[in-house]
Amino acid sequence: MNYDLIVIGSGPGGYVAAIRASQLGMKVAVVEKESLGGICLNWGCIPTKALLKSAQVFNYMKKAAEYGIKLDHTPEVDFSSIVKRSRDVAAGMSNGIAYLFKKNKIDILSGSGKVKPGKIVEVTDNEGKKQEYSANHIIIATGARSRELPNLKQDGKKIIGYRQAITLDKKPESMVVVGSGAIGSEFAYFYNSIGTQVTLVEFMPNVVPLEDEEVSKQLARSFKKAGIKVMTNSTVESVDTKGERCKVTIKTKKGEEIVETDIVLSAVGITTNLEGIGLEEVGINYEKGKIIVDQFYRTNVDGYYAIGDVVSGPALAHLASHEAITCVEKIAGKDVQPIDYGNVPACTYTIPEVASVGMTEKQAIEAGYEIKVGKFPFSASGKASAAGNKEGFVKVIFDAKNDKWLGAHMIGDNVTEMIAEAVVARKLQTTGEEIIKTIHPHPTMSEAIMEATAAAYDEVIHI
Repeated sequence: MNYDLIVIGSGPGGYVAAIRASQLGMKVAVVEKESLGGICLNWGCIPTKALLKSAQVFNYMKKAAEYGIKLDHTPEVDFSSIVKRSRDVAAGMSNGIAYLFKKNKIDILSGSGKVKPGKIVEVTDNEGKKQEYSANHIIIATGARSRELPNLKQDGKKIIGYRQAITLDKKPESMVVVGSGAIGSEFAYFYNSIGTQVTLVEFMPNVVPLEDEEVSKQLARSFKKAGIKVMTNSTVESVDTKGERCKVTIKTKKGEEIVETDIVLSAVGITTNLEGIGLEEVGINYEKGKIIVDQFYRTNVDGYYAIGDVVSGPALAHLASHEAITCVEKIAGKDVQPIDYGNVPACTYTIPEVASVGMTEKQAIEAGYEIKVGKFPFSASGKASAAGNKEGFVKVIFDAKNDKWLGAHMIGDNVTEMIAEAVVARKLQTTGEEIIKTIHPHPTMSEAIMEATAAAYDEVIHI
């Protein structure tokens, strides 16, 4: 059967590409070997947020007395119910994608996809049966999986990745989390919140190492206050899994330390799913695990495209979706502008939350900018005080010469819902003075953006 477009993979890149192509009048099919929605909906973004919400509710219940609420008994964690709720949420979202595919008349080709010369996709189903389909255009959106280190091989029981961390049978008494990026930090927060003794090991000098240094240090303080043992400038040398508990040998600046734990969670990044998908046979160029594409996601072979985690750039669901739209609209002949990779927001859903866009203060200085920096603490926010969540701040960075907004960095309650203001403002080339003169509602957490901007221009009122 011939299609206008076949997409391999149904994650946030793949399913968005398929739906947008259908909207533009194309006949579309999607190849998927597992559940619709990819890692994000089934094993990443969505189910982890469900887990984190349970942890947040539990923490609120433990602090109920601070809000004038009396409970008849001490709140307890029902771990299996927390996991079940997370899986139910993920299943609901996946079913939602199936509904959208049906609504948009998109065919689902169940199985593993492999590209072949001549714009052919070979699909192998679960029983090994192969069938070929042709298309005018083929998008590779096969995503990524948990990365493994040679000395940290996952066995799915004592050394696990994020998939197992989402679906453990019982709550571990102790856990070592290796890697403090978004995935590692979120799981460290979740398990610590429900009573697991957590050690967080990070190779770099700071947790969430891609964030602004002040934000990283604030999150580390929050973690330590919550009871998480944070070990930065540290590496896991080996894990002995022979006994009942794991013995983790950790190299620090002070020497070696052995930590005994029930389970080790490896959160040291991801690796792309490029094996066995036919790149070499078709002649598609790739390097260091990434398919090489142009600004409209075209590979070196006509009619073949790639988006999402399999191409260079941050591995973010929302970025993959926008790459999908850009790619498909270009295929359809629309006037499309390339994505500005300097204006892609990043979020970490710990408590406190972390959100950022653009340059850090250090990056701006290293790039040669003369900068204005403004910072507003949530301890000075009326809404944060009323909510009982005064931890954190908003930090903004502007070019002192031309008022360009270079970066925004936030840590605090619900800042992942606030960062979009900075993204839109930077997209529209809004100046600092325009932000200051824009009336923000009071009391809100978001007015901290205005206050931080005012601080950069020495006009702040509330600090």
